[in-house]
Parts: sequence; structure tokens; C-alpha cells
Amino acid sequence: MSAIEAPDQASTSMSHKQILQAMSGLMAGMFVAILAGTVVANALPRIIADLGASQSSYTWVVTSELLAMTATVPLWGKLSDLYNKKLLLQLSLGMFVVGSLLAGFSQGVELLIFSRVMQGIGAGGLTALAQVVMAAIIPPRQLGKYAGIFGAVFAVGTVAGPLVGGVLVDTPWLGWRWCFFIGVPFALFGILLLQRTLKLPTVRREVKIDFLGAFLIVAGVCALLIWTSLGGHQFEWASWQTAALTGGGVLLLVAAVFVEARVPEPVIPLAIFRNRTVTLTTVASLLVGVAMFGGTVFLSQYFQIALGKSPTTAGLMSLPMILGLLVSSTVAGQLISKTGRWKAYLVAGAFIMTAGLALLSTIDAGTHFGLLSLYMAVLGVGVGMLMQNLVLAAQNDVPATELGAATSVLSFFRSMGGTIGTSVLGAVLANRVAAEMTHGMTAAGIPLPPGGNSDTSVPDMSTLPAPIRGIVENAYGLATADLFLLAAPFAAFALVAVLFIKEKPLKTTSGMERLAEESAVLADGSRTGSAPASVG
Repeated sequence: MSAIEAPDQASTSMSHKQILQAMSGLMAGMFVAILAGTVVANALPRIIADLGASQSSYTWVVTSELLAMTATVPLWGKLSDLYNKKLLLQLSLGMFVVGSLLAGFSQGVELLIFSRVMQGIGAGGLTALAQVVMAAIIPPRQLGKYAGIFGAVFAVGTVAGPLVGGVLVDTPWLGWRWCFFIGVPFALFGILLLQRTLKLPTVRREVKIDFLGAFLIVAGVCALLIWTSLGGHQFEWASWQTAALTGGGVLLLVAAVFVEARVPEPVIPLAIFRNRTVTLTTVASLLVGVAMFGGTVFLSQYFQIALGKSPTTAGLMSLPMILGLLVSSTVAGQLISKTGRWKAYLVAGAFIMTAGLALLSTIDAGTHFGLLSLYMAVLGVGVGMLMQNLVLAAQNDVPATELGAATSVLSFFRSMGGTIGTSVLGAVLANRVAAEMTHGMTAAGIPLPPGGNSDTSVPDMSTLPAPIRGIVENAYGLATADLFLLAAPFAAFALVAVLFIKEKPLKTTSGMERLAEESAVLADGSRTGSAPASVG
């Protein structure tokens, strides 16, 4: 018996109608994942103020989900190569349900952060598996037009999330807890829809899961991400805690590389990095994660604190960036499917993204919304052209048996970049806000709190007297601009990585069809190679 049993050839090709039916469940799942993040974005300042938590807690509520997602993406990707993808998708949505219920009933920031970890584990599954399933059923040449449908779902979820979150927060008889509860019915609907619509052939493999490698990867990544999250405010960057976390993280990852290089079924196959396209798209994804997540995650806080807007208004103010992303991803996807050419869109996207971040680094508490909208639209256009097409380039250049690994590797490094960016830039924001508030209060002759301006809690702007409110608005405006200034070079480095990617023609067969062909060739080779042995 061979190690791989090929799927039924007749079941590997799907019609347009069958693909749309299969994607309906995927779109429901992705909508839940997007909604879970965006519906909370505008509510976070109110949540943190209500729970009496600090600016570092604000960062942790975002970072904990990203950290859990980052650490588990490669595990989900590996599991997708070994087990039923539909069941794994449903399991990841189930994690979302549990995390959402816990978050909604949280009475303290500790339980809220734990619930975000649960949501992050579910998001890791959806992030890795949705793109793996798309690659399995859709040829790379046709992915662009279907990616446009996903782009529309992404835009609707991203636009609706902040608006719904703002309305819920501003409605006294509902409140911020419903920002978490509202995703539960969508997740349950996604589970049922996947059961009815997604049908994939089962590929049976004789495998052993590398539990040691998985543990070392998760532990090493978590150690480094915890360091970037806590460094600068919980302890000094130059301290024994830094040495312990960075040294331990590096040693764990070195041990993981040693293990992964020697096991037959590694969680992250190191050989995949011999592929130049995979390596360059991975580097670019890491840098895009740092720039995009690190730069934009604090925009809602800027709208509400620096500009004094309500959560609902803050949701509306993010529309220019989302519309730019929707239009560019949809148009670029259609053009790529029509022409088969994709590199120009990666290069243009990276360049425009860099320009958008540089423009946003000039904002402050007095920036006109028209100018701010233009800057956000430029950033959205760049992200829309770049992010999804990096995955397309990598999926097009690997064997079908490595689709799950390649996809999860890119998602893993993009998420890790986002976590690092959010953590480090969150620490920069907190420190810059504290420094600017101290300077502003001293200049205005306002007495500082005992021990200096050590209060790092997120302020409730409605309770502040006018002079202090102006100082706080100015501090958050300048600090947010600094974040974009720091994020821009990472986008520029992503542009350099993209320039070195070699453009290759897009394949016209789906992942399932390619897997059937590769399995047939492997089976023929095994029979040919075993014939002489049987004669002797």
C-alpha cells in the first residue's frame, strides 16, 4: 500500500456553480473572522476605559488574538494536509463561538484577553484553511476573479464591523458586550453551511504528527512575541527579562529547526524555502504584516481620542481605506485572471502602500478629514493589490502536495509581522503619548500627578476638562503619526523583496487536479521501481 492514495480523478474538477456553492461556506467563515476583529476595533477604547485597564492592556487585547493566530497557523496548515479540511474549518469556527461567548461575559481584562486567545486560535484555522481550500478547488489562473468575491466579503465585513460596533457601543441597552455576542449566530451558520456545501475528496496518508516540532515552534514564537509585547513598558528593553525571553525564544526555534530537518512530516517543511518565490513572498508577507497591522490597528483610537469622534463616526471614517482596498483587489484580480500577468500588481501595490504610510505619517489632531481620507484610500489601494496576490504567486509555484504548507507559511509570517508590529508600535505609542502629555501639561502649567505622568490608562475623553482634553488629543495625534513613520520603511523593504520575485505563468489546473496528476505519477514510478525487486 502506498503512502498516498490518489483522490478520485472524476471528483477533482469542479464547475463554476459547484465552486460558488463551496465558497459560500468559506465566505461565511471569513466574514465571521473579519467581523470578530473589526466589530471590536471601535469598541476597544470604551471597553478598556470601562474595565479600568491600561494602554498596555489595549495593546494586549489586540496582540493576544494575533499571537494565538500566528502561533497556530502552521499547525492548522499542516493538519489540512493530513485531515479533513471541512472538519477543521468547522472546528476553527467552533473555537470562535467559545471565544466570543467568553469575551462577551468578561468582567475583567484578564478574561477578555484569554477569550481573545481562543478567538485567535480559531482565526488561525480560518486564515490558513480558507486559502488552502480555494487553491484546492480553483486553478491559479482563475483565482483572481474569485478573489474579487472574497474581496467584496472582506470589504462588507470590514465596513459593517466598525459601524455595527459603534452603534452597539453607543446604544445604552446593548453596550460593548454585544460586539462579541453578535458574531455567534454567524459562526454557527457558517458551520452548517460548510457541512452542506463543501465537498472535497479525502486523501488518505500514513503520517506521524511532529508534536515536538509543533511545541518548539509555538513556544519559541510566543517567547519572542511576549518580549515585543511587554518590552518598553513592563520592563526595560535592556534587562534580564529581555535576555531571558529572546535567548529562550531563539534557542527554542533553533531546536525546532533541528527537529524539523530530521522528521518525515515536519510542521514547516524547511525544503520549501529552497523555492525562491516562496522565500521572497514570505519575507514580503512578514514586512507587510508589520507595516499594515502595526500602522492601522491604532487608527480607531486616533479617530476617537485625537479627533474626538464617537465610535459610530469612527467606523464611518475608515470607509476610504476599505473602499480603496475593495476596488484595487477586485480590479487587480479580474485583470490577473484575464491577462495571466501578476508581478506588476505586486510591485505597484508595494509602492503605493509605502506612499500611503508615508502620507499618513504627516497627520496630527488637526488634520482635515478630506486629506486624511485621501491618505487612507492610497494605503487601501496598495494593500488590496499586494496582500492576496503574494499568496497567489507562492501557490502557483509549489507542487500540490505543498499547497497547505506554502499557504500557512505565508499566513504565519504575515501574522507574526502583524503581532510584532502591533506590540512594538503599541509600546512606542504609549511612551510617546506619555512624553507628549508631560510636555503639554508642563507647558500649560498644569500640575503633574505624583511621580510624573505615570497614568497609562486610556482616557475617557467625555470626563476630561477642556485644557487637558486638548493636550491628550494633541499627544495621540502626534504619537499616531509616529507609528506610520516607523511602519513606512517596512513597506519599502517589502517592495525590494517583491522586485526580486520572478514572474511565472499561472497554472490552469486546480490544486485537486494537480494533486491527482502528481499522485498518479508517483504511483507509476513506485510500480516501475518495484518491478525488478519482485522478479528477483
